[in-house]
Amino acid sequence: MSDNDFKLVESQPCPMSTCAAPAGSPCRTGKGKVAIQYHTARFRLVPQLAKVLSVPTPAVRKPGSVWTELPRPASADTRPVGHVRLGYARASTARQSLDAQLDSLAEAGVSRVFSEKISTRATRRPELEATVKLAGEIRSSGVAVTLVVHEHKRLGRGIELAMLAEELKAGDVGLEFLTGELKGSHDPSGIVFTVLAAMSGMEREYIRDRTLEGHGSARKRGKTIGGAGVTDESMLSVALHLRGQEMSLRDIAKRLVITTGAKKGQHPSPATVMRMLREHDESR
Repeated sequence: MSDNDFKLVESQPCPMSTCAAPAGSPCRTGKGKVAIQYHTARFRLVPQLAKVLSVPTPAVRKPGSVWTELPRPASADTRPVGHVRLGYARASTARQSLDAQLDSLAEAGVSRVFSEKISTRATRRPELEATVKLAGEIRSSGVAVTLVVHEHKRLGRGIELAMLAEELKAGDVGLEFLTGELKGSHDPSGIVFTVLAAMSGMEREYIRDRTLEGHGSARKRGKTIGGAGVTDESMLSVALHLRGQEMSLRDIAKRLVITTGAKKGQHPSPATVMRMLREHDESR
């Protein structure tokens, strides 16, 4: 999860009849307050968040305060007024030159260029984040936006590029590559975005399947996986009782306390609670 996941969620209206928050606004409670977290049915509309237990509402949305509708993003069927082209350039090391990329972006007529020298393996790329943020803000004002890059590898590889494409698609921001395998302009509803989103989903499924396979193999050898060792029969009994009261996994976890081991006195994670309950159900 990233700090901008809430933008992907809010690009979709909430399908919960008790909430029905429009696109652009956070979820709301039955008492007219900003919900502490987005409703599951809503964030599961975003492929990369489909398997997340919960997506918290960021502080900028003031969870717990009185809910008010925020500006809705530009409708897909509304013709944009104007067009802004933002450029992004990146080199992997400080020794590499950005001149060739900057020259090609200038020839492509971009109105503003963001650039940085940072490895693809870096967990955060501040200038790329700033580019995407500005693109979203401009697009929400009704102006068409295209992110222009010399080559797709400048944005990332594999799942990184796919996840970025998902974020741009949610903001209705176009992509243009000046050279390389994906050279050309790509609309958010076009085939390139669809392929990248599918690639992202397949990559996550592959990682998940390999992880589960490894867990199964480790269990056969008697090894403890994750937080499984912190649970006990007493904790299970309490968790089953709370689940019967239709409490969420997050709330159940807050009521449980680990009694042994290095984490004694702490609460188990929602994922540990989910695994404990699932294993109980499968053993019946």
